Amino acid sequence: MHEIDRRQLTGGLVALSLGVIANRSQLRAAARARVVIIGGGPGGATVAVTLKRAAPDLAVTLIEPQRHYTTCFYSNHFIGGFLSFDRITHGYAGLTALGIDVIHEKATAIDAAKREVRIARAAPAGYDKLVVAPGIAIKYGAIEGYTEAASYFMPHAWTGGRQTRLLRERLDDMKNGGLVVIAAPRNPYRCPPGPYERACLIADYLKREKPRSKLIVLDPKMAFSKQAVFEEAIEKYYKDVIELRLTNDLDDMSVARVDPKTGEVVTKSGETFKAAVANIIPDQTAGTIALDSGLAEGGWCPVHPETFLSTKVNDVYVLGDAAIAADMPKSAFSAASQARGVAANILADLTGAERPSAAYRNTCWSMLAPNDSVKIGADYAPGELKGKHALVPKDAFISKTGESAELRKETYEESLAWYETLTEDMFAKSASAGRVSNGRRG
Repeated sequence: MHEIDRRQLTGGLVALSLGVIANRSQLRAAARARVVIIGGGPGGATVAVTLKRAAPDLAVTLIEPQRHYTTCFYSNHFIGGFLSFDRITHGYAGLTALGIDVIHEKATAIDAAKREVRIARAAPAGYDKLVVAPGIAIKYGAIEGYTEAASYFMPHAWTGGRQTRLLRERLDDMKNGGLVVIAAPRNPYRCPPGPYERACLIADYLKREKPRSKLIVLDPKMAFSKQAVFEEAIEKYYKDVIELRLTNDLDDMSVARVDPKTGEVVTKSGETFKAAVANIIPDQTAGTIALDSGLAEGGWCPVHPETFLSTKVNDVYVLGDAAIAADMPKSAFSAASQARGVAANILADLTGAERPSAAYRNTCWSMLAPNDSVKIGADYAPGELKGKHALVPKDAFISKTGESAELRKETYEESLAWYETLTEDMFAKSASAGRVSNGRRG
């Protein structure tokens, strides 16, 4: 694989902490401050590691209930049989080794007046600066019959971990000839291209393992991210497997009701599908702690685009999937890019240095088939968008239909390199590349 710019892979467009700190005496002064971070995903963990590496004496606490974090990004590769579960699961030992206080409990409340976070089965954590990166919450009950209990039988697999395993187990247990139904959510939601990548990779699995099976995507939208290249891939690889049912003027393909006992999935237009495996991906909101703490409006958290400081609560940063970032999508790449900017801003505020210019990047890769991946992305900076002050995309790019096999393979290899680079950084560990043969790994 050709050499890929690490800065480009990680979205390092902001001036990082080392560039905004004038001298070590300022760092020592900052060490008296306390930074608390809620959420140990690509946003929260990246903030913690970036801060601690730049200012080793700074008191940094990360609150994350899971001891092992299975990434939702690239979970489709596991579900389709291209990466092992271990490959997408990571621990926090590297953060602890850096001196970050990692508390594996649930943050239950934010007391802004007392400037502390309440924690289940642990003492409250006081803060001078607070970062909230709670990811998403699933809107159980938005679809009739789809409860948290129902998600055991009809997994959404839109959070990493047990849900990821469940969907793969349901596919493995399905008889050859069974019907797989994927119900996509309405905008906005985590990883806009994700349902369609999942459809492609499950279809690849079905072709290999259960060739008489079919897959239907029920979508409440008419348009979706990277639509042209996904439709090209379906025609090229999966036209006898995937049926894409988009909502139009006559038929509403959003799901109205499910029955986890019978496998029935009923659309709002009245069609009923009997699924052997139902992957129901409901609408989403910001994580519960953000909703309960008054950080959200309409289910998501408004922020100042220059800094990702909450517009609702002072001295609280909100980033990643939970934040309203205008056209910047809810992705792991976005979260990590925002995290580096937040870390730089926190250190600038604590030391009295000038805040860095706000600049962010996103790239989203999607795998279509073995050695065939596509991408979309842009740089983002504050500006005017649709009459509002927001993050504005520039220098946008997207994979084209008809690209060569060589370019698609290069994009696939680039995507794996990014995953390894990001997880090495956010979990403060050495990368374990592992060789992938022909784009497939069990």
